[in-house]
Formats: sequence, C-alpha cells, structure tokens
Amino acid sequence: MKKIGRKEIAKLPTKPLILRIPVIAVTGSAGKTTTKEMIAAILGRTRRVYKSMFNKNFLGNTRAHARRIKKEHQAAVLEFGMLRRGHIMKHCQIIKPSYGVITNIGTAHIGNVGGTKQGIALAKSELIRHMQPNGKVFLNMDCAYSRMLCKQPYTGKFTGTFITVGLQQEADYRATNFSQSEEGISFTCELKGEEHSFFIPVLGEHNIYNALFAIAVADSLGLKPAVIQEGLRCFRPQKKRLTHYRTVRNVHILDDSYSSNPNAAKAAIDALCQVARGTKVAVLASMLEMGNYEQKGHEDVGRYLSQKQVDYVYTLGKSARYIARGAIQAGFPPERVVHCISKRQLHRMLMKRLRPNTYFLVKGSRKLRMGETVLFLYREATKSIAKQEV
Repeated sequence: MKKIGRKEIAKLPTKPLILRIPVIAVTGSAGKTTTKEMIAAILGRTRRVYKSMFNKNFLGNTRAHARRIKKEHQAAVLEFGMLRRGHIMKHCQIIKPSYGVITNIGTAHIGNVGGTKQGIALAKSELIRHMQPNGKVFLNMDCAYSRMLCKQPYTGKFTGTFITVGLQQEADYRATNFSQSEEGISFTCELKGEEHSFFIPVLGEHNIYNALFAIAVADSLGLKPAVIQEGLRCFRPQKKRLTHYRTVRNVHILDDSYSSNPNAAKAAIDALCQVARGTKVAVLASMLEMGNYEQKGHEDVGRYLSQKQVDYVYTLGKSARYIARGAIQAGFPPERVVHCISKRQLHRMLMKRLRPNTYFLVKGSRKLRMGETVLFLYREATKSIAKQEV
C-alpha cells in the first residue's frame, strides 16, 4: 500500500457515503480476505451482495466500491487494509460501515506503527471510532489486544454494540467440538440457545475464528442457521492461503505463500502439524515490514517451531536466518535445519526431501514469491513419481 500524500488526501470525498443497506467492513492483522469471503458466501444465499474482489483493500479500491455499489445491492462486504495509522479512518471517510469486524491484532505491518502491538491496536481501532456510531463491532475474545478494544472509551462517538467470538474465552459466539481432516474442519456453535454443527472446507484451526465472525454477522442480520451452514459449506477459499495440493504418491504441499507475519506463520505451522500424517517439512521465507521487530519476530517463530512436531525446517532470505537460529537455540536439532541464501539453493536442498508421505508447508512474504517453490515441489514430485513408475 502506498503512503498517502497530499494528492491522495485531496481525492477523498468531503462526506462519506452512508448506505441504507448493511455495510460490513473487515479489517485485522490476519484473516481479512477469508472472513470477508465467508460472510459474502453466507449472505449471498439470500440476497444480492457486493463484495471486495480478492484482497483488494487499498483506499483506491474503496473509492471504486463507492462508485460501483448500486441500488440493486442488498448488502456490501468490504475489506479495509492498512499500512500505517490513519488508513482505516480514511476508508471510513469514503464509505462509512454499519458493521465492523476486527479479526485480530497481530504483527502484520508492525514496523510501520512503532514496532508494538499497541500501535497496531490503535490503528485498527479507527474502524470503531469512524464507522456509524450506532453500528455493531465484532471482536475476537481470544486475542488480548482485541479484548482491550471493548474497554476503550471512544469519546462518545461509538454508541453501538460489541459482539464477541472465541474458542477459549467466553464469547457470544463460541466454537466447540472442533475436529479437522484433510477436507476441512467441523465444529459446533450455539445460536439463540440451540447448538448447530458447521463445516468449513479449509485447513487450519485459525480459520474457525473467521467462520465464527461470518456466523455472528449473518446471525445478527437475521439469517437462519440452515442458510449459514450451507453458505460456509459452499465457501471456496482464495488460492495461496493454505491451499492443499496432493500428488498420487502422497506428497502433500500446503501453499500458504500469499503473505506472512509471525502470527500467521505460527498458525500455518499448527495447520501443518494438525493435517500431516507423515514427515513434516516447514519451508519458511523472510517476513517483511517488521521494522525493529524483525529479529525478535523471526526468532519467535523459530522458538515456536521447536515446540512442534516438525521434522525439517528450511529457511530462505536474510531475515529468515533468525527463524533458523531461534529454532536451534530452543533445542531443534541443528542437522534438521537448513538456511538458504537463494531460491535455487533452496530447491536443490528440497529435492532431498521429496519422498512419499511427506507434507511441505510453504510460507513467506509475497515479495519473495514462494509460489515458485510450491510449483517446483509439485512439478518435481510428479516427475519423481513418473520416473519411479517407469
């Protein structure tokens, strides 16, 4: 996202667009696009929905939404992205949402807000302070910094309702009895005093939070449980977000190469460990825009790895060496850690791990183009299998 200059500010409308239809704005450090798509998948079962395309969440995209939302639309689901403080406020100055979802307060773009989660929380709270004052805000009770947002005074500007979701903490919408397979995740959630079962066709228990937000928004809008269940069951995830590829010889690739930050990397590692039924290989590239949190954030991921049942770790990039170092210092076997300085070296080293019953997790910031590694693994796994069958 580009820095907003005077010319950009001049393009902002003098008055925000306030629509009579429900406008749901989704922001947060992780899970924005998935949550937005889940909400749209549910609402789209019964009404005509306008939604942000893909992950397009810059200010220019929001200006385009203001032009494209038409009278025939019955709801709008938008993704509000930020790079630094002031961005969420400016989204609200273009289109003022009536429903606000803050998925979590993590470490994405932490280097641009002073290197602290408090800075991220302050930036995300702009949604609460600048949305429609009588609206509804949805927060994650398992996120400590999100819980703080419920308690902050908003100088009388927000008089609406806080609605909460969670897995561990008590919340208005709480998931229980969850189980995961290679096809997706099943869980239960109580709606209006009655327990209902749900299934989402995605990997990673962190996606339960995204589904809970979608359930909470849909239930608040009066949709029936059967409609919510069907919407989630038919939801189709975006590519490069824990997309699961499986070759015929049981080589598995979890493609989570769209972006990365410490919280998202830990969630992806959890997903690898939850799904894998064989050798687990984590391929982790540098995480960008970390500022003075760079070394600590990467080492933290390495330490987290050492507590999980991952068999091999491959890192790529200057900053990612701290992941390798953090893992080794925390007790991960050094002979199972490989740090690479180039993608060519990484691919050459990964060839040694291309064996049946192996699960590869590939993750890194977008600029490192780790999708190339996903494609390499898939092609080589298929090629190796073909050679074995000759």
